[in-house]
Amino acid sequence: MKKFKPVVLLAALLFIVTLMIPTFVVLPFGEEKVSGKLGEDVKEAAREKPEAEVTAAPSIDVAVYRTAKQDVESIPLEEYVAGVVASEMPADFEKEALKAQALTARTYIVKQLMSNQSVELPKDANVADTEFFQVYKSPDELKQIWGPSNFEWKMEKIKEAVRETQGQILTYDGTPIDATFFSTSNGYTESSEAIWPNSLPYLKSVESPWDKQSPKYNGQKIISVKDFEAKLGVKLSDNKTIGAVIERTEGKRVAKVNINGKEVSGKDIRNKLGLMSTDFTWERRGDNIVINTKGYGHGVGMSQYGANGMAKEGKKYADIVQYYYQGVQIADSEPFITTITAKK
Repeated sequence: MKKFKPVVLLAALLFIVTLMIPTFVVLPFGEEKVSGKLGEDVKEAAREKPEAEVTAAPSIDVAVYRTAKQDVESIPLEEYVAGVVASEMPADFEKEALKAQALTARTYIVKQLMSNQSVELPKDANVADTEFFQVYKSPDELKQIWGPSNFEWKMEKIKEAVRETQGQILTYDGTPIDATFFSTSNGYTESSEAIWPNSLPYLKSVESPWDKQSPKYNGQKIISVKDFEAKLGVKLSDNKTIGAVIERTEGKRVAKVNINGKEVSGKDIRNKLGLMSTDFTWERRGDNIVINTKGYGHGVGMSQYGANGMAKEGKKYADIVQYYYQGVQIADSEPFITTITAKK
């Protein structure tokens, strides 16, 4: 047995060395793996692939005719939307209301860019900066209106609302809607056919009780009998009666009035007398007529003060727009913008 002992020891030693070699070989790479470098490389590779597959919406500018300068400015679409929201809705409104306003502004301009322009504008402008389209003001103009101390927080709040809805528009049956809006209702919004020729399925009268808290809910205008007659083309009788409402709209507003035998629409009365709303009552006081109104604006679509009231109750912007615009979807603007850019 003594004769074979060195051989046995040698064999045992070789066996142990054989076992240890893989450990020595793997150890340096094991340290590198623990350091996190290998994990970071794998993570980066995994992140790059989906990013490369994401398709961003084409950039597009809006040609805005600036009426004061009588010139056209080219403004990136999302910057234009921010300028409209800042101009059309108070910045101290709830952010969800501002987000709802951002959707209306973006929907309007996408639809306008897609349409064949029916209103002639100078220098190939897409829109003007007035109420006839959407009110737009530049950052410099807003700074003058708000003052330097309020500009930063107001603009940042509005930009957040625009960023958080970026690329979203409102559609009905796959088409951008007429996203009309106004300040304050009389407690109900108005159906489109009460104001305009077309009846649109998503612009139907809905209750809007939040508007009663608006500072613009009640209004009053005093006009002389002489001006009243001249502007409406009527002749009042000698007694104290002015006229009788013979028809009301779905939104509880005045549709038609009989004034001493002549029928006049509530819409014409509002426009010709410069009233805040078509929901009005009046009485004659001597040589004057006192007219009281409820609400402010045409009443069709989204009520801005109603949207703010809903937001205060915890409603999200999607809830707001889908309440005021019946049956609409929130959709991606990319396919529509791609179509617009392809035509250029």
